[in-house]
Amino acid sequence: MSKWADYKIGDICCEIYSGGTPSTTHPEYWNGEYNWLSSGETSNRYIFKTEKTITQKGIDKSSTKLAKFGSLVIASAGQGKTRGQVSILRCDAYINQSIIALTGKPELLDTTFLFYNILLRYEELRVRSDSSSTRGSITTDMLKKLPILLPDLATQKRIADILSVYDDLIEANNRKIELLEQMAQELYQEWFVRFRFPGYEKAKFKNGLPEGWRYGKFKDELNYFTGKLDSNAAVQNGEYCFYTCAKTIYRTNSFCFDGECVLLGGNNATGDFSLFYANEKLDAYQRTYIVTPQNMILSCVYIYFVLKDYLLQFKTASAGVTTKFLTKEMLNKTKIVVPDEKIIFRYNTVTKNMFEQIVLLKKRNENLIAQRDMLLPRLMSGKLKV
Repeated sequence: MSKWADYKIGDICCEIYSGGTPSTTHPEYWNGEYNWLSSGETSNRYIFKTEKTITQKGIDKSSTKLAKFGSLVIASAGQGKTRGQVSILRCDAYINQSIIALTGKPELLDTTFLFYNILLRYEELRVRSDSSSTRGSITTDMLKKLPILLPDLATQKRIADILSVYDDLIEANNRKIELLEQMAQELYQEWFVRFRFPGYEKAKFKNGLPEGWRYGKFKDELNYFTGKLDSNAAVQNGEYCFYTCAKTIYRTNSFCFDGECVLLGGNNATGDFSLFYANEKLDAYQRTYIVTPQNMILSCVYIYFVLKDYLLQFKTASAGVTTKFLTKEMLNKTKIVVPDEKIIFRYNTVTKNMFEQIVLLKKRNENLIAQRDMLLPRLMSGKLKV
């Protein structure tokens, strides 16, 4: 039987550090060859690539630091529920000041075991950081002093392997979801952006659109309203999905909508607004838009890809200095292509099956997460022998 011993995380890690952010007023610091990680990207178990990249000059002119492949990264701050999220790097990435990277001592610690330990202690970390910092930030000093109960290395690996079975299945489902969405998006681009829809060879164009197509405005073609909840409505094991302006889906015990819709975040620190497709009972944050079509012609899948194409434009046009806002007035003025009914019906028919599969795969993932989380505390405490 393995003996479990008390340690401090600082005792079992050789490095614990945070990074920094290159100045956003210098474009030459950005869009380079090096990954740069922000706290909002820690919602997944693994990070294979980052949303943003920086240049060598951005590295040299800032306090950012490199976290290497295999390191653990924890969001030390962030909007909503981000603080306390943890991921394992599957790439080298420079980190910002709201990320703490940990590198374990290989003779003492299995990194995946530590990942699951931190994952289990999400609420504990948030409580500790709220009580020790006026800004509610997790600090490197706090993590170094954090107690941890640790078995021998072989037992750590066995526990990590058991839990990884669930997360490997979740990752496989996520890859299927990504592939299905890419297929539907490519079809959208081909038919409605490049206008290479079935029969396009014989189509006549007028004002840049095929005959029978038209431009409409969001306010005339779509319904959109915001949720009523604040971010504190998220609960650990809520019954329904809770969509906020973050790119993580949380849980809550209430719902304000039941059915198919698109969720569009209405504010973000950088203007990278969140976007989701859903078909379920759900609730939404007070600045998150629930979007549906006004008529039977446009589908939620079509609307999802229309909005996805507009995200960069929304980011550029959004109001606010420290936080970017996507206002209803901006949405009201935005144009949408309304295709010929036969073409859009054909697209809806093809993509309906794809998104039904996506919804099914997401439900499977929810079940896998619930099963993993049921095992997690028993394995981490040593109550369940392995």
